[in-house]
Amino acid sequence: MINPTAWPQLWLSPGSMGWVLPQLAEVSLAHIILIMSIGLVIGSFVNVLIHRLPLMILKTEEISPGSFNLLTPRSHCPHCLHTLSWYELVPVLSYGFSRACCRHCNGTISFRYPLVESLTAVLFCMSLLKFGFGYSALLGGFFCATLLALAWIDAETFLLPDVLTQALLWVGLIGSAMSLTPTPLMHSLSGAVLGYGLLWLVSWGFERVAGKEGMGQGDLKLLAGLGAWVGVWSLLPLLLLASVSGLIFGLVQKMRGQLGHNGHFAFGPFLAFSGFACFFLGISMGA
Repeated sequence: MINPTAWPQLWLSPGSMGWVLPQLAEVSLAHIILIMSIGLVIGSFVNVLIHRLPLMILKTEEISPGSFNLLTPRSHCPHCLHTLSWYELVPVLSYGFSRACCRHCNGTISFRYPLVESLTAVLFCMSLLKFGFGYSALLGGFFCATLLALAWIDAETFLLPDVLTQALLWVGLIGSAMSLTPTPLMHSLSGAVLGYGLLWLVSWGFERVAGKEGMGQGDLKLLAGLGAWVGVWSLLPLLLLASVSGLIFGLVQKMRGQLGHNGHFAFGPFLAFSGFACFFLGISMGA
């Protein structure tokens, strides 16, 4: 049962949300090496999510849904379909040793794989520096990995899988309830509700005026998930930063003639970028 005295805390200064500067003195070199190693492994799984989740959602004719999931078939070369051995799956190092080519067919391996693995490791390290060594740092790493996967998938396919947006939302709420994130539970709940509601109103208004859908349901769910992590006080700055950066991108693409005939572009990456900024920098309304 929620203590009624918790409700007034919604109106306290944003500075009370618990955002603090990194506690570098609490982090050792061993901690950094360990957490970055974990980040590299998780980054390898993020690559799996980026590649396979859109295929599972779209259920392409070439793939039988019953035999294709996140676990099967085993990782293989996309060119010759050769099943990769364990030493060909070591994050980043395998890419360097193979010189970005499959050793069986000499097909080129995308630079996306080591890039995503490296980015995930860096984000895990940033989470460690922010929270110190402990469960909060690992939970922050989950936030980063999930958000990175969502941003990349949306940029490539215009999809925001429910399995990821819902995981982002519920883990954020549970982490807040267990005091493993710096956002109090009431701020987290309010951020999730307001996050979905704000974009729903924008989408509804655009559809009434323009007569067409202006925003997908995935964006609404993503902002709800972000609201659960950064809280209600950071939600409006997050949305403003995402809107401004998205507008600039859209104008640049339009001037370059690369915006497309329908004028649409993925908004998820801009929400994700803004989410990272608010999460690590503590951007919020007020002091």
